[in-house]
Amino acid sequence: MAWVRIIEMDDANGSLREAYEWQAQRLGEPTDFTKLGSLYPEIVWERLRLYKAVEGCPSQLSQIERQLAAFVVSRLNATTHCGSGLEIKLTELGADRDLIDLVIADPAHVRTGDERLDAICAYAAKLTLTPAAMAEDDVVRLREAGLDDLDLVDLNNMIAYYNYLNRVSNGLGLFEAIPPAHALRAMPH
Repeated sequence: MAWVRIIEMDDANGSLREAYEWQAQRLGEPTDFTKLGSLYPEIVWERLRLYKAVEGCPSQLSQIERQLAAFVVSRLNATTHCGSGLEIKLTELGADRDLIDLVIADPAHVRTGDERLDAICAYAAKLTLTPAAMAEDDVVRLREAGLDDLDLVDLNNMIAYYNYLNRVSNGLGLFEAIPPAHALRAMPH
């Protein structure tokens, strides 16, 4: 379990209780990640709002492309908590098992033979591992693979968001796999 004290649903009140109930309407209970911020209810609300905004971007990226980018990030960061849920989501979305296994084997160098997927995975890996090395050419490659500017903003936000989630999870000791029921209820629409 986490390395910091958390407030469970039964002990939550006020704004924290409202945030927990808001998430429980969708997932049945607040997630372990949500509870990591329970000592500071304002951060719980902001994380929930950010999740909703990031997941709700109206780009043309497919859900498999979005979740694949997040999966690359979580595998590179060795974040069991997020990676396990993303693997379940990708499977449920119909992602090819070989694609998932390619990411598991070497998330820094995913080569599928599909120009678009390879560009997405390369961008996710580079932004995660060497953010200071990002260059306009990285965006040009994505445009050449068919992404428009809103797709680029969406992809960038997914990658940045999952890097944030991974660092919170790893930094506070949340290493348990996401329960399959949570991952499935948190499926993108």
